[in-house]
Amino acid sequence: MTFKMMAATSALALTVGITGSQADAADRVLKIQTSSNASHASLAYLNEEWVPKLETMTNGAIGVELLPIDAVVPRRETPEAISVGILDGDLTSINYFAGIDPAFALMGDLIAGYDSADQIQAFCAQGGGKEILQKLYDEHFEGVHVVGCGAYAREAFVSKVPVRGVGDLKGLKIRSPEGLAADVFKRAGAAPVSMSGSETYGALEKGVIDAADNSAYANNDANGMHKVAKYPIFPGIHSTPILQFTVSEAAWDEIGEANQVALETWYLAAYNGLRQHLDRLDRQLVARDKAEGEVEVIDWPQEERDAMRAIAEEAWADFASQSDLAKEVYDAHISFMKEAGLF
Repeated sequence: MTFKMMAATSALALTVGITGSQADAADRVLKIQTSSNASHASLAYLNEEWVPKLETMTNGAIGVELLPIDAVVPRRETPEAISVGILDGDLTSINYFAGIDPAFALMGDLIAGYDSADQIQAFCAQGGGKEILQKLYDEHFEGVHVVGCGAYAREAFVSKVPVRGVGDLKGLKIRSPEGLAADVFKRAGAAPVSMSGSETYGALEKGVIDAADNSAYANNDANGMHKVAKYPIFPGIHSTPILQFTVSEAAWDEIGEANQVALETWYLAAYNGLRQHLDRLDRQLVARDKAEGEVEVIDWPQEERDAMRAIAEEAWADFASQSDLAKEVYDAHISFMKEAGLF
């Protein structure tokens, strides 16, 4: 075990000791690191509404503790931590692993590809998305089982300046995840800047960046983004990130078949609830902000959204050419979107 992994083990013990868990009474509590900041409305909803339900569904056999981003290991190291038993699993952005294989970039967020998080959930559950994600893990990591994947929100772009169409992106310094999103913004004339979500507020406030590909409108509101970036775009123009729910193969085998089914069912139900909750909350907050007038919520016309997608489609094809698995992911997306009338 590396020094970094040993340090992470100590960090996990400290984190668990400090935070506790609603599922402490369960026979087996799965320690899951998420990609959510502690302040995110999405994490609060899951902890309050759904974490307690898993213990009930399994008659106390299993529970989960959802830890915020970077709580135990850096965000890009969760698969390795799962493989060696430091974490039991993750509920995190697939995009973080785009540097390992461009297939993860296409699997993590087909920029401007889908119209809603519901469509992505269908791709994961019925369109082969979950299966191809497992194939990626089998190729690049050891001992990681994919429970499911999906999206909970179409992200709302935050900006300090009005961005009313593709042309307004030119020259903007935009916080963006590495990989496909950054490539699309660059093609549109922007200057992508890679940084963690936790650094975004300060960077906007200090003028290091002009805008950010960040999170759901409700999460941006909870983080105070609209205090410094008063021109959000809603509905979003670009990103509907796909998150994965994985556990270690050891934990998966340990909990047994009945609890495996329960965990899969719990995840699907929790993410259905989360998508509905965030959509309703996003729209409530948008209506409030429009009424108060301190924030200008911008909704791009369809022709500008179409222009953004045309740029993105070129990037999809380029990423698909970079590895065999990337081509397989691309083909799966296109096949599903054609069946759904999206392409």
